[in-house]
Amino acid sequence: QVGLVESGGGLVQPGGSLRLSCAASGRTFSAYNIAWFRQAPGKEREFVAAINWGGHWTTYADSVKGRFTISRDNAKNTGYLQMNNLKPEDTAVYYCGAGSAWPALGSDAYHNWGQGTQVTVSS
Repeated sequence: QVGLVESGGGLVQPGGSLRLSCAASGRTFSAYNIAWFRQAPGKEREFVAAINWGGHWTTYADSVKGRFTISRDNAKNTGYLQMNNLKPEDTAVYYCGAGSAWPALGSDAYHNWGQGTQVTVSS
């Protein structure tokens, strides 16, 4: 099992950037694929991006392709989501999860969710 804690959210203007972090506890972080999901008020949790255990493969939601980049540093037990050219519709609570299936775009494929970090894009 691995525990996850998200950080790095905040308030940013449209067109701005943020880098989210997903810090893992435990020594099994490198055994799991990592995914970022987001949930806006009144909406279901939606897939954003995922990276496989070794960092070789990534996949993105169409809505963030070309703007967001997922990465990981297994030596630091940390995953990242670099978000550029942010839009108001990116406003949501962002969560990271760990899973074993690949590729997996559904939230039920991931576990050990953190508490989330709020991202607000507004002028």
